[in-house]
Amino acid sequence: MGPLDGVRIVEMAGIGPVPHAGMLLSDLGADLIRIDRRHAGPLGAWPEPRFDILARGRRSIIVDLKKPKGVEVVLDLIASADALIEGYRPGVMEKLGLAPRKCMGRNPRLVYGRMTGWGQEGPLAEAAGHDINYISLSGALHAIGKTGGDPAIPLNLVGDFGGGSLYLALGVVSALLEASRSGKGQVVDAAMVDGAASLMSIFYSMDAVGALKEERGANLLDGGAHFYNVYETKDGGYVSVGAIEPQFYAELLDRLGMGDDDLPSQFDQSSWSEMRERMAAVFRTRTRDQWCELLEGSDACFAPVVAVSEASDHRHMTARKTFVEVGGVKQPAPAPRFSRTRPQLRRPPPAPGADTRELLSEAGMSPGDIEELLNEGVVDAAEA
Repeated sequence: MGPLDGVRIVEMAGIGPVPHAGMLLSDLGADLIRIDRRHAGPLGAWPEPRFDILARGRRSIIVDLKKPKGVEVVLDLIASADALIEGYRPGVMEKLGLAPRKCMGRNPRLVYGRMTGWGQEGPLAEAAGHDINYISLSGALHAIGKTGGDPAIPLNLVGDFGGGSLYLALGVVSALLEASRSGKGQVVDAAMVDGAASLMSIFYSMDAVGALKEERGANLLDGGAHFYNVYETKDGGYVSVGAIEPQFYAELLDRLGMGDDDLPSQFDQSSWSEMRERMAAVFRTRTRDQWCELLEGSDACFAPVVAVSEASDHRHMTARKTFVEVGGVKQPAPAPRFSRTRPQLRRPPPAPGADTRELLSEAGMSPGDIEELLNEGVVDAAEA
């Protein structure tokens, strides 16, 4: 059931990177318990829980955290957990009565994972923001875009997920490993500004040696190079090439019918603009599928640019079973893969409160105590 089988993690319901981190940890085998709020799902916009892919693999309990007994319920769940993850603004968990010190007082081995945009401290720590704001401070947003154009927004992959949930998950797993040796928990402060900056490390190296131009679309990996770019095809589709190494570049030129042309040196940046135009003209002579027939699977470093609706049907993705179907919803399979402790999807996304009674029973409460909490509105259960 995955390398994290046997690990229990309490997740405070939220949006963006925390649910994604929870999905990753659950995919790897951890038992995720999501603390939901009444009448408020993770996004509140899905017509049915099964469409909320980030929520897969969870069990859910609805708790009213404004009631002291609700806070006690969460502390009871934390007592038997290995980790907690939350994505509130700094100070919110403290106001709820679930500060790290209090939670770790109940469970000294608890790893307390905190996900924010700006971090737990700093002059902007209390300010609102979203992915786009956090990657702005890392240099990432400025660096992405076409020559002479505005910065291009890379969805919310660089901040929320790349610089956020992945670093939260890595931090939690690392702290769990350390706790297994020391017997002590600790707080993990994962901030999207930090993670996005970390993702940009190679570009800070390039900047340090004067090899990075601040102009967008003028560098090796930002669309400046003709051999690392996207091109429109005859039918309005797009293809990508990434032939950086000279031997791969030579194969690309040969397959494009440009191998015998008198061309400037591959890394002569003064010729990149002209070469982009020449390659663009060649790629417009065939359809995307025709280019796939000629280039896909070769060392020309080629791939078609496919839409989200197409990705799962590509023959390579199909062969690797990169996508699975759960509850009639096609979605990415757990990643990465393991040779022995192979992850499996435990359950589809739950309705908020679907597992309230089960989780309270596991926490040691009697049926009578559970009914009392339900009647008092401290907790709630999803309707059958």
